[in-house]
Amino acid sequence: MSQDPNKIELPAPTAWPIIAAFGLTLVFAGLVTNLVVSLVGFLTGIFGAIGWFRDVFPHPKHEYVDPVPEAERASAVKRSDRRVEHMQFGEGGHRLRLPVAVHPYLSGVKGGLAGGFVMAVLACAWGAVFHTIWYPINLLAAAGVPSLANAGVQTLGEFSMLGLLIGTISHLSLSILIGLLYVVLLPMLPARFEWFWGGIVTPLIWTALVATALRLVNPALAEHVAWPWFIICQVAFGMVGGYVVFKSEKVETLQSLPLAAKLGVEAQHKDS
Repeated sequence: MSQDPNKIELPAPTAWPIIAAFGLTLVFAGLVTNLVVSLVGFLTGIFGAIGWFRDVFPHPKHEYVDPVPEAERASAVKRSDRRVEHMQFGEGGHRLRLPVAVHPYLSGVKGGLAGGFVMAVLACAWGAVFHTIWYPINLLAAAGVPSLANAGVQTLGEFSMLGLLIGTISHLSLSILIGLLYVVLLPMLPARFEWFWGGIVTPLIWTALVATALRLVNPALAEHVAWPWFIICQVAFGMVGGYVVFKSEKVETLQSLPLAAKLGVEAQHKDS
């Protein structure tokens, strides 16, 4: 069939791609429902893929349509002579590069370790007064030690090398992680009362979040935790960790710098 010069050649419409996509969707839906759904999806996808293949090979199918009359076409867009002065990428004061200075990640690690140390001292002090010094450590480790998950008060108060190891690793990991989160969060908080938002409000918010999910993560800690003292420990962590991060010297953001500068690689330039 020869092409009519008065017509426009366009790809022929086809429903095969959506049929193939629907079959692929059924394949994944069957992974969480029933194997039969995946089987039907697989057959539907194969059927759609074959139909799609036949529409493309050996020659793509096209159709010829009549062009819209000149009088019915949309009018041309009028171009304006006005120009907008665009800011160069990485230029100082770029609106898309805020904040211009942030706390270094190392300060988050230091703040997390400092806050975690104060929190551990307070938790062990509470354990020494009301139970034993090993009691809070074993409670924290109960999520990773099955023998402690269902243990009674007496067993939780005894020394456990595995509990000490798991509890220490968990506490250090969480402390560093929260310290790094402080590095990200502090620039977003109101600067005038940054100590209040970071040291008191934020720990209270994550304490509320922990309280809702603690029974799923660590049932033993949820059952035996003393919430007033737990809140005091969280606030102490937030105030100490936030103070260390807040007092650290800020550094300029590296978003607009090349990769070599971000990595601290010094490149040798040859004179032309």
